[in-house]
Amino acid sequence: MRILFLGDVVGKPGCNAIKKNLKNQIKLNKIDFVIVNGENAADDGVGITEKISNDFFECGVNVITTGNHVWDQKETAEYIDKEKRLLRPYNLITPSPGKGFEIFETKNKSKVGVLNLMGNVFMKKCENVFESIKKFISQNKLKKNYDYLIVDFHGEITSEKMAIGHLMDGLATLVIGTHTHVPTNDTRILKKGTGYQTDAGMCGDYDSVIGMNKENSIKKFFKLDAKKHFPATGQASLSGVIVDCNRDTGLADKINSFILGGDLKNTN
Repeated sequence: MRILFLGDVVGKPGCNAIKKNLKNQIKLNKIDFVIVNGENAADDGVGITEKISNDFFECGVNVITTGNHVWDQKETAEYIDKEKRLLRPYNLITPSPGKGFEIFETKNKSKVGVLNLMGNVFMKKCENVFESIKKFISQNKLKKNYDYLIVDFHGEITSEKMAIGHLMDGLATLVIGTHTHVPTNDTRILKKGTGYQTDAGMCGDYDSVIGMNKENSIKKFFKLDAKKHFPATGQASLSGVIVDCNRDTGLADKINSFILGGDLKNTN
């Protein structure tokens, strides 16, 4: 089983890069399952729409995860209840529309669990992520409830992401961070066999400030007259990881960073 995870898709450049490249990359890299974080995919860089979700599914995406911007497009709260392939953070304050965890069946009949978590530090209010994951672990087991488990941890700070990675080591196939939009150079397999990277990076234009227009963002830091943040419009890089999964254990045999196009280059 080979899984591709792509970080936060930002605006039209990120969406266009997905539509242009994903089908071919699935074929070239022999990918069995694709997860994309789509919480910044809307034209204005916040939230996701039904149309964008359907575009992603048409391109070969199996599951879309999100984060703190999940409700920024009003239609999402209704759409997410009827589309199980679109997840919101598991530990959002209840009751919230949609689900934060789901099990999906692949073409070869494998069961892939996808868990979408959100950090507590500097993020919109949600339940304690560590208590939430403790409860989840007590109710769900690798190779019992699912063959593989992918965890998208949408968080602001590296320490939270690393702590969740170590907590889930041996219990998940992959723990991958999202939200900060910059791919970290710590792609590895942890001691007990879980693939890990602190942040997957973004699918967006890196000639920017985390995908947003750089001139406007700089004005905001100077507290000058600036517009609301809006996405940069240059060529996007696709950023994420590819994980080779062990059929017997459900853990990671191999993990590599994946970067395609735009200003960033893959170092593998």
